[in-house]
Amino acid sequence: MTEPELKQLLTAITPPSETARAAAHAHWASLAKPLGGLGALETLLEDAAALTGTAQLAFDRRAVLVLCADNGVVAQGVSQTDQSVTRAVAENLAARRTSVCQMAKTARCEVVPVDMGMAGAPVPGVVPRRIAAGTADFTQGPAMTRAQAVEAIAAGIELVRAQKAQGCQLLATGEMGIGNTTTSSAVAAVLLGQPVEVMTGRGAGLSDAGLARKLDAIRRGIARNQPDAADPLDVLSKLGGFDIAGLCGVFLGGALEDLPILMDGFISGVAALCAVRLCPAAAKAVFASHCSTEPAARLVLEALGKAPLLTAGLHLGEGTGAVAALPLWDLALAVYDHCYSFTEGGIPPYTPQC
Repeated sequence: MTEPELKQLLTAITPPSETARAAAHAHWASLAKPLGGLGALETLLEDAAALTGTAQLAFDRRAVLVLCADNGVVAQGVSQTDQSVTRAVAENLAARRTSVCQMAKTARCEVVPVDMGMAGAPVPGVVPRRIAAGTADFTQGPAMTRAQAVEAIAAGIELVRAQKAQGCQLLATGEMGIGNTTTSSAVAAVLLGQPVEVMTGRGAGLSDAGLARKLDAIRRGIARNQPDAADPLDVLSKLGGFDIAGLCGVFLGGALEDLPILMDGFISGVAALCAVRLCPAAAKAVFASHCSTEPAARLVLEALGKAPLLTAGLHLGEGTGAVAALPLWDLALAVYDHCYSFTEGGIPPYTPQC
């Protein structure tokens, strides 16, 4: 897919259905409980109705897409492990042994690991969508070409379309890539116009010296590449990773296919921010799950206008935060589908008093 083709494709994203949203809201109001009593759980189903175009909702078929990629900036000592760990975790994702795999079993969620750009040979059991064997070190030049960024976005869109064709009704996002909190912080700092130190945390547990190297690498990368904050593709290609670009495509794909995309933490949030900056109408497909402990996580959520369902100090990655929120969707839908109404209970309906 070329950049003009991507831009043309995104013009097909339609506004959410306010008729379906109103129908879902009216259904909530008919149930025998205080108006708005389930708070954000009611809002998320109303938003899902607006996205899908119907107040008849079902999310039995769900999957978490875990996009794996290596990042050249790891050469600057920005993480406590080398890129071999990306591959090791991908192998264990394929074997269904990782943290998100165990959580997904309980949440009745399929795990789909995807190779967006890992170093080394392909990993059996990981969906092959490799753009290149890792990005370049952004302290030396752009992380990827603009065309590669578009290619990764297109791959993310196609992943969503493939899942929908298989009957998937709800997608969660996840990622695995050593160094990807560095790339995410760099992209977010530029897109939000924030100081690097405000947007950068310790990732998987950096020491003070490691954090200093991380901050220095991001500053040098921004100075070297001079990304244009008004051009999200420029920022993404110069400072991002193939995982972030692919996830950007997943959010855009959700908007194109009217499929809810449950966003994980900081890295997925930065990808969603890229998607919404590319196409503001894509915001309708973005559903927040949690607020991670990364310093910039709340700033990214605020920029997206999304409120998290969970604030539990999570910072694991792999899509664990998104999968952790799935039971809340199930609980909301259980009440929405099966709670008795005021009419059925012989109770006068509540009416707004303010």
